Amino acid sequence: MTTASSIDTSAGALAERLFGNALGALDLFCIYLGDQLGLYRILADAGPSTAEELADAAGVNARYAREWLEQQAMGGILEVVEMSATAAERRYALPPGHQEVLLGQDSPYYMAPMAQLMVGGVQPIHAVLAAFRTGQGVPYADYGPDMRQGQERFTRALFDNLLAADWFPAVPAIHDRLLADPPARVADLACGVGRSSLAIAHAYPKVRVDGIDLDPASIEQARELLTGSGVEHRVEFSCRDAADSRLSGRYHLVTMFEALHDLTHPVDALTSARMLLSPGGTVLIADERTAEQFALDAGNMERLYYGMSVLHCLPVGMAGGNAAGTGAVMREETVRTYARQAGFAECIVAPIENDVWRFYLLTP
Repeated sequence: MTTASSIDTSAGALAERLFGNALGALDLFCIYLGDQLGLYRILADAGPSTAEELADAAGVNARYAREWLEQQAMGGILEVVEMSATAAERRYALPPGHQEVLLGQDSPYYMAPMAQLMVGGVQPIHAVLAAFRTGQGVPYADYGPDMRQGQERFTRALFDNLLAADWFPAVPAIHDRLLADPPARVADLACGVGRSSLAIAHAYPKVRVDGIDLDPASIEQARELLTGSGVEHRVEFSCRDAADSRLSGRYHLVTMFEALHDLTHPVDALTSARMLLSPGGTVLIADERTAEQFALDAGNMERLYYGMSVLHCLPVGMAGGNAAGTGAVMREETVRTYARQAGFAECIVAPIENDVWRFYLLTP
C-alpha cells in the first residue's frame, strides 16, 4: 500500500538525485569551457595562478576567469592555495591527479572529451524535440564540431593504445594477414576523422588503408590529421559511398568502429561492406558492449548508451526514409540479424576483451 510518507520519501530521493545530476551537468559544461579555452593546460604549466594571471595567459576576461575558478574550486576540480587571500590575490591550482583526467589525452582516465560530447549531444535539442513529434531524424552534421571532435578525442587512446597491442592480435587471421605479403588493403568505413585508419596504418607498415565516410567535415579533419602523420603514402580519406561499385572486391579487411548503430540503413551498409571484400576477406565491426537484453541492473555504461541514444544516436539513425531506428543500445542478436540479412554466412563475437566495445567478425 502506498502511503503519503512513502510518496514523500520517494519524491525527496528523486529530487535530491536530480539536483545532484544538475550539479554534475554544470560541472561538465564548465569543464568544457576550461578545456576549450586552454585554462587547464595553463594551470598545469604555470602552477598556482590568480584569476588575473590566468586571464592574461589565456586571453580571456579576468572577471569571467575568477567566476570559473571559484566554480571549479567549489566542485573540487581545482584547489585553492590560500583561502585567506583576497579574491584578487587568491591562487588556484590543478591537482596532479586531476591533470591526467583533464589533460592526459593518452590516458584511459581522460574525461575532458566527455564534456565536449555532452555539449555536442544537446546542441540540436530543439530539432530532437521536433523529431520526437514527427518521427523523422536529425542529420549528423547538425550536431556540429563538438560531437565530431569529442568522439575523436574520446576514442583516440583506444585506437592508439589497444588496436595494435590487444585487438587485432587477438584475431590471428586478421593480424597475420595484415603483416603478410602481398600487402593487404583495408577499408575503414564510417571512419569519422580517421583515428582508426591512422592507427591501422601505423600498426601494420605494409597495409594500404582507405578511410571512407559520408560526412564532408569529418573527411576534411581526417585529411588534416593525415598531414605529417608519416603514413600519408598509405592512407587515403574519401567522402564517398561504400556502395560504389568501383570499390567492389578490393579489400582483405573491412572495419567499422562504433558506427553501425548510427546508420539509417545498417543492412545496406553491411551489404556494401560484404561487396568490398576480396576472396577470403573479413568484416570487423566494433560497437557498444550492451547487455543481452533490457535490464534495470545493466549498469552505468548502459545508462550512458541510452542517454546518448536518446539525444544523438537514434535521431541520427532516423534521418532518412525507411530508417531501421537501431539506437546505441544495439544487442548482439540485432547485429547477427543485420549480418544475416546482408548475406553473411557467419557472424561471431571476436575474442577481444574490452569494457566499452564488443567486436564481431563477419564472413561471407
